[in-house]
Amino acid sequence: MSCPGSPDRYPTGSGSGVTDAEVIVVGGGHNGLICGAYLSRAGVDTLLLESRSDVGGCTSTVSDLGARFNICHCDHTLIRAMPIADELDLADHGLRYVEPGAGAIFAFHDGAEPWAVFHDADQTVDGLAGSYPHQVDAYRRYLRDAMPVAELAVDMARTIPSAQRFAGVALRHRARGVARLLDWSRSSVSEVLARYFDDWHLSMPGITVGPSIWGLPPDMPGTGLAAINYASRHLVRSGRPVGGSGALTDSLRSAMESAGGRVRCASRVQNLIVDDGRVTGVRLADGTQLTADVVVAACDPARVFVDWLGDPPAAARSCVERWRGAAVPEGYESKIDAILTGRPTLAGGSGLADRHPGLDQLGQSMYVSPSPGQVADAHVARVEGRVAEFPTLLSDLPSVSDPTMAPGGGRHVLSLEVLFTPYSLVGGWEGSAEPERWLELWAEMMEPGALDLVESWRVMTPNRYENEFAMHRGHTPSCAVTPLAAFLGRPRETTRYRTPVKGLYLSGAGTFPGAGVVGASGRNAADAVHRDITGNPLV
Repeated sequence: MSCPGSPDRYPTGSGSGVTDAEVIVVGGGHNGLICGAYLSRAGVDTLLLESRSDVGGCTSTVSDLGARFNICHCDHTLIRAMPIADELDLADHGLRYVEPGAGAIFAFHDGAEPWAVFHDADQTVDGLAGSYPHQVDAYRRYLRDAMPVAELAVDMARTIPSAQRFAGVALRHRARGVARLLDWSRSSVSEVLARYFDDWHLSMPGITVGPSIWGLPPDMPGTGLAAINYASRHLVRSGRPVGGSGALTDSLRSAMESAGGRVRCASRVQNLIVDDGRVTGVRLADGTQLTADVVVAACDPARVFVDWLGDPPAAARSCVERWRGAAVPEGYESKIDAILTGRPTLAGGSGLADRHPGLDQLGQSMYVSPSPGQVADAHVARVEGRVAEFPTLLSDLPSVSDPTMAPGGGRHVLSLEVLFTPYSLVGGWEGSAEPERWLELWAEMMEPGALDLVESWRVMTPNRYENEFAMHRGHTPSCAVTPLAAFLGRPRETTRYRTPVKGLYLSGAGTFPGAGVVGASGRNAADAVHRDITGNPLV
């Protein structure tokens, strides 16, 4: 059930009189910064608050062990399909991308032949002809069906959400892909991919980069649109910000501040200030009160409704109770950052070298997938507080494609993400031998001697994400609604960005379907705020 009601339009400055800002944005991740930059450029007096000492959130690049590490995975794909970089002139604020040779390499714990997906669909098919020839016709049939769906979905993602605008997108596409998009949205990704591939080495990577990253089982209805992942990689070329993912958020901060917006770090919000049924500001952990006509919470919606509202206004009580009654998700991801004294060699990479001469096999992300049975076991283990014997791995050496990330002296940076790693690990994370086991699993994907290259390393586990990034129980917020639900505006507060509390809006990863660096919710939330305070669209 969605939250009832929506805020009335009101003129700027109609709150309690003199305020510290017209709009306060809480959260300095990429969505909060995007929201703040759009509003600032539109002439709205905007103050962004970030609890950490610097902006970026999970899109940050941080210094440690004498090197620079991305907090989360470094590939940016869907955000490059958005108009955000052009509309905010981010190139003028230092944002540049480098593009790896391939979109991804897919490898497997069972040692099966790895394969690569490229922006060029024909190059991908040619490679499959050498590694999985019995799946070539299936991949071509998949592309015929999936490309119209992917084109429609990407166009919808660029669109400020409303039923009328989404209908306009469908009309522009002459309804191509609409029926299949709706069908896949209701289905599970396992069901959809099984219609095309009878070899799990073709279907499991699509599950790995979809539901597994979202923390969902592949047989869950509503995950089916993840099946467009291969097709979307042929539409949108993946890239990496030069200098690390944090270069994106640095450019966004620069764009916001150059337009007159203000950023205040080391400012943790304790709760919202509510007066006469509407939000009038925020109270910080040090007791400071800041007032505004509008507050945009670009953070976990559950924490906003459960922890920040206290006694909610009558119009919001049913919404707040729904959020308070929801299950509290736990973290499911950990990440190892390591410095290597040299370059490892991918085991079994000779076939890739023959099929794709000139491709640097370490220059793009490698997704290591378990078998269908093993991923099912991984979900059971997660509930039991264990890490699966064969977890999903996301491996990358970002310093290969972006030399600015290299620590020098011929050394490289290793990024290794592991799914699923429960917050409530049996025995606790302190002193756990799990991280070393993950490094050993990574080394098994390489030729002998890879472990000897590890000079130093650190690990981000769910408890560290909670302590250092205010991620409740180490969980990365996500909006697990289907495009169909977004089309219908359900639930309203996470698909239309307005809450039943006047003056309170939502943004962030919990307000847009899927996961990863997209930025659409920051742009969409800014548009919703601007429409309500001025009566005019922002974009």
